[in-house]
Amino acid sequence: MSDHILIADDDPYICQALIRSLTLEGFVAKSVTNGKSAIQEVEDNSPRILILDINMPEINGIEVIKYLRGIDIDIPICVLSARDEVSDRVKGLESGADDYLIKPFAFEELLARINSLLRRKHSPSTQRIEISGLIIDPQTRTASYFDKNLDLTKKEFDLLHVLAINKNVVLTRDQLLDQVWGYNFEVNTNVVDVFVGYLRKKLGIHNNPRMVETVRGVGFVLKT
Repeated sequence: MSDHILIADDDPYICQALIRSLTLEGFVAKSVTNGKSAIQEVEDNSPRILILDINMPEINGIEVIKYLRGIDIDIPICVLSARDEVSDRVKGLESGADDYLIKPFAFEELLARINSLLRRKHSPSTQRIEISGLIIDPQTRTASYFDKNLDLTKKEFDLLHVLAINKNVVLTRDQLLDQVWGYNFEVNTNVVDVFVGYLRKKLGIHNNPRMVETVRGVGFVLKT
């Protein structure tokens, strides 16, 4: 993976200001002005992180995120957007973004979020987990259950991994939203329940025991 940060924004002033500020912080930064170019740059040069606007020509930011996640490109993505409704932030994060910062913003806050995302990316838990027929390998991002490979999306894997490393501990929906989706604000969404349902369906093979249980009024737990 190369060392540069990619900025995708159709506002040339924002691009110029961010390149200048990031360069002063020791990063190498470059910019593109539309979603199509953002996808091409990510595929060709694998930047360390993508800073992405939502409203862009060619392909909008949400579609860029969905495309990249759909082909298993998991670089950190921080959305910069003037859309400040909770529903907009939910849409961005549920599409696969790692963080969402509202314009106008302070560069110091963006820098803190970039550094946080880079630490999160490079400091994962890599320990292989084996629980009652379930095997999770964070290094290869693969999982199997009773010797059957599980075809998991990025978020499904992340959710299963968080539940597994906290086995027998009940995690609230808010805790899962924070640890898996990065929601650090109050939000009304059933995304956790939806993804737990996806996991149960994929784990429910050959009548194997249900591992992910609901604790009514609290959250979910992976039982051993």
